Amino acid sequence: MSTEQEPTTPQDELSQALPPEQPEVDDHAAALDELQDRWRRALADLDNLRKRHAKELDAIRNEERARTAAAWLPVVDNLDLALTHAGSDPSAVVEGVKTVRDQAVDVLRRLGYPRYEETGVPFDPAVHEVVGTVDDPDAEPNTVVQAVRPGYGEGSRQLRPAAVMVSKRQE
Repeated sequence: MSTEQEPTTPQDELSQALPPEQPEVDDHAAALDELQDRWRRALADLDNLRKRHAKELDAIRNEERARTAAAWLPVVDNLDLALTHAGSDPSAVVEGVKTVRDQAVDVLRRLGYPRYEETGVPFDPAVHEVVGTVDDPDAEPNTVVQAVRPGYGEGSRQLRPAAVMVSKRQE
């Protein structure tokens, strides 16, 4: 019996020593496909969430606009009523306009923007806007002595600051 071996090369020996890699590559490809599928689903979920949020935000915005407009309707109605009585007693018209103004101020207060126009308080640049200074010996320096235009709101919910006259320093 002859045991003649075929000559082998180092590459043949290496391929015989290592197990075949095909099953491991298939596992990696399946895992990669699974991850890509989950990634695509997550992107689709995120896109759907964005669309739903935009739709809900638009609905909330429309509801709030309607609620605010409805709060102003009585003011408009009373202005119309005052205009129909414009030819009557002037003092009654003035009183009616004051009442409508008070109603409008109340609407702003209920919406979270109270009116302020206090005097005798220290000047605060967060809530006051200086439109002029006056020389008032009875007032402390940097004190609000007159509100030219009222401010509305408070804290971070300020619509506009009050326009005020401030006492200047006496020298």
